[in-house]
Amino acid sequence: MESINLAKSYNEIADIWEADMRHSQYGLSMIGRAIEYCSTKKNALDVGCGSGGRIVGKIVEAEFRLDGIDISEAMLKIARTKHPGVVFKQADIRDWETDQQYDLIVAWDSIFHLPMSAQQTIIEKLCGMLSPQGILLYTFGDAVGDYVDIWHNEQFSYGSIGISENLKAVADAGCVCKHLELDQFPEKHVCIIVEKPD
Repeated sequence: MESINLAKSYNEIADIWEADMRHSQYGLSMIGRAIEYCSTKKNALDVGCGSGGRIVGKIVEAEFRLDGIDISEAMLKIARTKHPGVVFKQADIRDWETDQQYDLIVAWDSIFHLPMSAQQTIIEKLCGMLSPQGILLYTFGDAVGDYVDIWHNEQFSYGSIGISENLKAVADAGCVCKHLELDQFPEKHVCIIVEKPD
């Protein structure tokens, strides 16, 4: 899916998304686990931060200085009202560049919107943004291929290279898997926590 189309789809459902997720605890136990793995808690990045809320709140609560990027301006507008102390930027992670290294990077249900052909490159990029002993948490599908789904009459695309190739991509990027879990079994939703060694 082209980034402009993904942004348009999320712009259209931003208010619905915010209402649905306002009181959600979805993913927070895994975010907490990733934070516990962090030996340093200075700088964090939320890739696909959406409208903010639970994940941004959990990271800020752990006293990280947080940057959030998302492709949807409508989602970011909501996030900025809820978290005025966080730096939010509208960007596609494929194009966004920074010299900052992060102790924690979270990409919860975001990079799985990229086609499978982009997955290895983006995993390498995120691993490269980690500080030594930095932690990356991201989610993907336990499947291989690209597919499209419809939600609230909007089209969303997904891509996955599966568990084995994700583990290989992490290793090729010089990082180590610390935890992997199918957290919504029997659904094919995978959480992975990886560390960049010293």
